[in-house]
Amino acid sequence: MKYLNEFRDGDIAQKLAAEIKHLTTRHWAIMEVCGGQTHSIIRNGIDQLLPPEIELIHGPGCPVCVTPLEMIDKAMAIAALPNVIFCSFGDMVRVPGSSKDLLSIKSEGGDVRIVYSPLDAVRIARENPDKQVVFFGIGFETTAPANGMAVFVAKQQGLKNFSMLVSHVLVPPAIQAIMTSPTNRVQAFLAAGHVCSVMGYWQYPPLAERFHVPIVVTGFEPLDVLEGIRRTVKQLESGEAFVDNAYQRAVTLEGNKPAQKLLGDVFEVSDRAWRGIGVIPQSGWRLSQAYRDYDAEYRFDVSGIRTQESPLCRSGEVLQGTLKPNQCPAFGKQCTPRTPLGATMVSSEGACAAYFNYGRFEVTS
Repeated sequence: MKYLNEFRDGDIAQKLAAEIKHLTTRHWAIMEVCGGQTHSIIRNGIDQLLPPEIELIHGPGCPVCVTPLEMIDKAMAIAALPNVIFCSFGDMVRVPGSSKDLLSIKSEGGDVRIVYSPLDAVRIARENPDKQVVFFGIGFETTAPANGMAVFVAKQQGLKNFSMLVSHVLVPPAIQAIMTSPTNRVQAFLAAGHVCSVMGYWQYPPLAERFHVPIVVTGFEPLDVLEGIRRTVKQLESGEAFVDNAYQRAVTLEGNKPAQKLLGDVFEVSDRAWRGIGVIPQSGWRLSQAYRDYDAEYRFDVSGIRTQESPLCRSGEVLQGTLKPNQCPAFGKQCTPRTPLGATMVSSEGACAAYFNYGRFEVTS
C-alpha cells in the first residue's frame, strides 16, 4: 500500500472533483475503455463525486467479456477431448458458453487446469509429452506479450504438443467502431494505461484528429481516474481534441519496443469477433504463419463452430455503452454472479459484476 495510498487520498479526490465541477458547463459523455477503470469508478464512487452533467460510459474494456461466445464453445469442445490438458486463467472457467462452462467440462472428467502464467502451460506440455496441452490466450494488448512469449518458447524448445487458442483484441479499432456507430454518444475516451504501457499511444492521435475526440491515457487508482476526467473535461470545454498522457509514470509515446517486436513476430492482425458487438475489421491478432502450427483452432479443427447469444443477456449493449448494467431486466434477477447469463457478470473486470458487487441496483439514468 506504500505506493498506492498517494493515489487514493480523499482530500485530493474532493479537490479534483470540485475542479471538474467548476470546469463543467454542459453534459459530456466520457467512455473508459478499461474494465479495471470501471471497477475503480464504481468501487470508489467516483461517478457519484462528479457533477450530474458528466456521464461515464462503460466501454468494451474487459478482455473476458469481449471474448465471443463461439470462442468459449470452441474452448469447451477442445477441453472435452480425450488426451487434452486445457489451461486457462481462472476468470475464464466460469464464463458461460452456449450450454455450459469450462468448470462443467472439468466436473465431467475433462482435464481443465487454472494457471497463473502462459509459461505454466508450456511447462505442463514439457512434463506431459503424451498429452496435448492447450492454453486459452485471451485479452487486449496487455496480455499479448506474455502469451506470445509462451508460443515463442514452445517453438524454441521444439514442443509439438503445445498450442494456443487465441482470442486477442485491439483497442484502437474498437474506438473507431464506437465512433462510427450510428448509436454512438461518446464524446471523449479514457484510454487504458496498461495497454499503452505496452503499445505506447502513437496509434491514438489519428483517431483524436479524425473524430475530433479527446483521448486521455490514465491509470486505475481513484486519483488517476479523476485526473484523467479533469483533463478530458478541460479539452471538451475548450473545444480541443488531442491525446494527453496523464499516466507518465508508466506510459511513453513509443511504448515497450521489445514487446512490440515479439508481438510483430508471433502475431498478425486479423478481423476479430467481439462478444455482443460482432466482427470489427482488423481488431485482433492471430498467430502468424511462422507459428500457425501452434494455433489450437486449426490443430483441433474447431473453426466452424458458430453460436447464438442468449436473448435474455444484454451484455452486448453494456459493452457498447448504450445500456447501464442495472438497466438490464435480468440484472440481479436471472443474472447474478452465481447464475451469470454473460461474461460481464463473471469477470473481475466486468461492468455487471462491478454494479452487482458494489450494490448499484437502483437505476439512476
